[in-house]
Amino acid sequence: MRAIVCPKYGSPDVLRLEEVEKPVPKAGEILVKIEAAATNPLDWHFMRGTPYFIRLMSGLFKPKKKVLGVDIAGTIEAVGENVQNFKIGDEVFGDIFAFGMGGFSEYVLLPEKAVLTKPSNHSFEEVAGMPVAAITALQSIRDKGQLKSGQKILINGSSGGVGTFGVQIARHLGAEVTAVCSSRNVELVSSLGADKVIDYTQKDFCSGTETYDLIIDNVGNRSISELKKALKPGGTCILIGFTSMGKMAKLMMKGKWVSLVSNKKFKDMTAKANREDLEYLALLMRDGKLKTVIDKSFPLEKTADAIRYLEKGHARGKVIILPQQ
Repeated sequence: MRAIVCPKYGSPDVLRLEEVEKPVPKAGEILVKIEAAATNPLDWHFMRGTPYFIRLMSGLFKPKKKVLGVDIAGTIEAVGENVQNFKIGDEVFGDIFAFGMGGFSEYVLLPEKAVLTKPSNHSFEEVAGMPVAAITALQSIRDKGQLKSGQKILINGSSGGVGTFGVQIARHLGAEVTAVCSSRNVELVSSLGADKVIDYTQKDFCSGTETYDLIIDNVGNRSISELKKALKPGGTCILIGFTSMGKMAKLMMKGKWVSLVSNKKFKDMTAKANREDLEYLALLMRDGKLKTVIDKSFPLEKTADAIRYLEKGHARGKVIILPQQ
């Protein structure tokens, strides 16, 4: 089978399309034919080995896991003994980070607990784009941010993967949603349910008079002092995106200090995949309350180009890999 292999840390230039052995499922395992896989910032961090603490789990000098890709959707090709919940031909999806990654390939071998049944009324591409970004949005808004119905939320970076899901989830939870994006994405985020849209090329959300119960910052281009001005007393800001590792450290350190000395809280966010949240999101998708915005799709051999495009930071929604093309 074909797979994109990352033999060493570096830019997308290190990625190679190779023929590797197609695995055979053992007891409790399933072999999934991958129809679609989504790219995520997680992929380029593991590709580059940065920030360097990632190497404590990914390998100090070179990657332990050679095939990246954590969001997948596909069809079960084969099953091992004692598989209880799936059969050959079932359509499934999942976040497979905890099971060794491997999404940028034609097939992946997984324990059956790694996947869920795919919503039948959505394409493989749509479902593959959902897990990491939607779980990050859900957990940052509902759990870390503890958003309540009727509260006001601002999402900075509302047109990317996490942002597009965040607008929809916040709206579903009954909040008043203000989305921040560029001029070309105003119509997109409005269509997703944003009550108000701020075009950052025309207006600075930090210098206005309006304040918010919760800010989701997917960009990391504003200082803690600026974000603090846009928070209501008792408000919370969740820091997700960063323009650089140095910026990340600076924001986190100052955010923790401000949280200690004021009634405005700053929290960083690391999403944790779990079956319950994925089932909840799949139900929203099935019922038409959540959709995946797809910017571009690439064949497997163009995975490096897809990562380069994603790293530029201007993708509208998700960037998808199609291994079977």
